[in-house]
Amino acid sequence: MSVRRALSSAAALALLLALSACDAGDPSPAASSTGTPMPSVVGAVVLEDGWVKAAESGMSAAFGEIVNSTGADVTVVSVSTPASKSTELHETVQDDAGQMVMREKEGGFTVAAGETLSLAPGGNHLMLMGLVGPLEAGDEVDLTLTLADGTSVDATVPVKDYSGANETYEDGEDMEMGGH
Repeated sequence: MSVRRALSSAAALALLLALSACDAGDPSPAASSTGTPMPSVVGAVVLEDGWVKAAESGMSAAFGEIVNSTGADVTVVSVSTPASKSTELHETVQDDAGQMVMREKEGGFTVAAGETLSLAPGGNHLMLMGLVGPLEAGDEVDLTLTLADGTSVDATVPVKDYSGANETYEDGEDMEMGGH
């Protein structure tokens, strides 16, 4: 195969991949005010390696990697699940006394274009409050992340035993999730 033919084939493949990445089920992508097509978000933001901490009652948290493979920043503004009565996006920050505390994340989690946001014990996480029943290792939990543009990302994640993630709220209240 000649170099020219190989380059032509590589260019065609790259174009095909680029077109398929932009077409996430919307045959006519929205255009910006300049008329330039805007990247599609649907299907390009996912929760990978997600899991929820096992808990008997009360509270739990979900973790994983929010992957944004679009060409634009996205902001996760809320999470919902049938497994709990309420949910919040939480961050862990240092308070005035130097203690690490968790609090609701104002404005949501922004994930830069092409980047990944880690949700991990002791860091950013999805808080599940008022569990409607026990979450036992091996169960699965459905989560829906809602983005600022109104689209949503659905994920089904396993429940795992984990002895950590006993956090303190910003107001000083200890928060042992699930009685573990």
